[in-house]
Amino acid sequence: MDFWQRYRAIDARDTRFDGQFFTAVRTTGIYCRPSCPARTPKAANVTFYETSAAAHDAGYRACKRCLPEAVPGTPAWNVRQDIAGRAMRLINDGVVNRDGVDGLATRLGYSSRQLNRILSQEFGAGPLSLARAGRAQTARTLLVSTSMKFADVAFAAGFSSVRQFNETMLEVFDMTPTALRAARHAKAHGGSTALTLSLPYREPFDPGIFTFLAVRAIPGIEAGSATSYARTLRLPQGDARFRVEYDAGAPGRPLTLTIGAVDLRDLPALLSRVRRLFDLDADPVAIDSALAGDTRLSPSVAAAPGVRMPGALDPAEMLVRAMIGQQITVAAARTALTQLAAVGRSSQSPGDDLERMFPTPAEIAADGHALLRGPRKRADSLRTAATALADGTLDFGYGDDVASLGAKLLPLPGVGPWTVGYLAMRVLGAPDIFLANDAAVRNGVKALDQGDASVGGPGAVSPDFREVSPWRSYATMHLWRAAAHAAAVPRRGGTTQSAGAGTGTAEKATR
Repeated sequence: MDFWQRYRAIDARDTRFDGQFFTAVRTTGIYCRPSCPARTPKAANVTFYETSAAAHDAGYRACKRCLPEAVPGTPAWNVRQDIAGRAMRLINDGVVNRDGVDGLATRLGYSSRQLNRILSQEFGAGPLSLARAGRAQTARTLLVSTSMKFADVAFAAGFSSVRQFNETMLEVFDMTPTALRAARHAKAHGGSTALTLSLPYREPFDPGIFTFLAVRAIPGIEAGSATSYARTLRLPQGDARFRVEYDAGAPGRPLTLTIGAVDLRDLPALLSRVRRLFDLDADPVAIDSALAGDTRLSPSVAAAPGVRMPGALDPAEMLVRAMIGQQITVAAARTALTQLAAVGRSSQSPGDDLERMFPTPAEIAADGHALLRGPRKRADSLRTAATALADGTLDFGYGDDVASLGAKLLPLPGVGPWTVGYLAMRVLGAPDIFLANDAAVRNGVKALDQGDASVGGPGAVSPDFREVSPWRSYATMHLWRAAAHAAAVPRRGGTTQSAGAGTGTAEKATR
């Protein structure tokens, strides 16, 4: 977007652009979200920044009226597969808080100086400033949503000291932590140790992602329904447990995160991963507009606007699930994963009937592979991958791009293009993946075929959906949904063939 496109967006107070850029006004010294209700400033006084960190570094403070930190993040970090996008995904996951800038640079294969130069050029702020802005945002959320002590808020947000926390909050928001809490404090949950936070997102939001997760849930580790999802999760500092619930009938249709247990040092990483899991930084209006231009997808988009692409809470776990799930149905994969889960240890923070942890690669390599039924070749492939993950030979995650992900995974036995594509969607959030050899994708194309466009004829459309690029991953979600709905249609005699309740499709690799 150029200057005038952004200026028209703030003049229209368009909420779709909240979090995608920030508006700084020289005459007031503050920066705002695009939809700020204040009077539109003169264009001559406006500077646009890609990130709030860049506005901080330029000497601006956050608007107290529109609270620009309380918005969804930009979808650009998933769309962009360059070094800047990869760095932002890792910063959001708390890598700078845990390992410092040197650790971030090492993961990305750059020197600290090179990385600082690249991010400063791209975003107007270096990695330390970007991480600091994330800490401030997390701290503000905790201050206004919980009754946590200020010291706990400081360390949970990633600050190294209470003094640093106080100084940053005053500098960024021009308010002390006490004033922030007094101005925006939510109703406290008396006597409860759980943290309850509201997760901002861009509308529309299709809750089908809950069903997608529910039909794949492993008993004892996960639990899901059409409007909720809960699970245990291993994080760098310890075990965590959380629940996300969606209430379509409440004002604002809130998406609520309840954290039953977490080491406070892991809180930023947990918040980042939950947002990735539910794809909460996506721009559904832009995505749906592109998808609706394809005659095969337009009815599905109209019926389910705001479809999200589920992410991954743990990259290594997602590789295991993908390897087990390829070439079999979702129900069969869930059965196999339930058997595998027996080698996982008990949770250190059980609750809500969630008492186990997903097995570590070391546990799978030692004992888990032997629990799998079916072809021995599949179990051997899983053991090889788990061993590589356990000994550090294989290391991949949010900081990869599609090319590096393929380079790391394709040499593994039992891993092919489908697996890499699926992991690119789930782990990286790559928006333009099309799984052409997926059986459910092909079934979805047949289910959505309206007969008004055909490959090779007048008004032809391409079989790989290139017309909707760069959003073909979301097209895949619609195709999986269509395949599941078609499979659930009653057959003669009143029986049904269900592939997984709504969005749970029989994803098969036909490599």
